[in-house]
Amino acid sequence: MEAAALVRQAWQILEPELQDIGYELVEVEYSQQGGAVLLRLFIDKEEGGISLADCTRVTHILNPVLDETEFILGRYLLEVSSPGWNRPVRKPEHFQRVIGEMLRVVTNAPAEGRTKFKGVLKSIDKDMICLDVSGQEVTLHLENIKKARLDR
Repeated sequence: MEAAALVRQAWQILEPELQDIGYELVEVEYSQQGGAVLLRLFIDKEEGGISLADCTRVTHILNPVLDETEFILGRYLLEVSSPGWNRPVRKPEHFQRVIGEMLRVVTNAPAEGRTKFKGVLKSIDKDMICLDVSGQEVTLHLENIKKARLDR
């Protein structure tokens, strides 16, 4: 299974499981580590931030879910982490929360002749964000955003 499809399937399977136990799935990353798949999850919760105990709890809950669904064939490593100070920004509600903050954005396809942007998030409207990149407004479609992170 290709990486993008695996990430989409992980979102579909794991997001409801996490919501049921009071966590938000912030981001899913996939990579190969030797002969195993590395599935890295960034989680958050409303109050108190994410602790090592939260990461351990989520790992123990999700490992059996991953084993049962068998969408990852072969060996895999599950890494659960807090989003950190340079947290990923993925969902429309994530962008809404960080209006006025500096972001680093990588797009799938070039926009205005480039794929990497660093700028202040000015607004989000439906499925478009507006960044102030060195005094120039750049509008990006959410579906074209490969990766976005806070740049603090």
